[in-house]
Amino acid sequence: QVLLAESGGKLVQAGDSLRLSCAASGRGVNYVNIGWFRQAPGKNRDFVACINWSGSDTIYADSMKGRFAISRDVAKDTVYLQMNSLQVEDTATYYCAAGGWGREETEYPVWGQGTRVTVSS
Repeated sequence: QVLLAESGGKLVQAGDSLRLSCAASGRGVNYVNIGWFRQAPGKNRDFVACINWSGSDTIYADSMKGRFAISRDVAKDTVYLQMNSLQVEDTATYYCAAGGWGREETEYPVWGQGTRVTVSS
């Protein structure tokens, strides 16, 4: 079973950058795709980006291209989400998920507990 643990969420100012981490462990971790999703209070969970097991292929939500970047350190079993030019609207709990591919949250069977990002003006 693959286990996920997000970290790095914090309170930041608008315009700041922040890097989130998703540490994966357990059986089968070498070949799992990883996605990032976010959920703002009172809203649905939205797709952010995903990356394949080797880090050679990625998909981004259209609104994230050029501002967010997903990457993977295979040796450390860790996936990162680099977020630049943060806006108040980026405030959300960010989740990583394993075992799926693409934009639909229902395609990912394994989820972490989330890490909260708050952007103040």
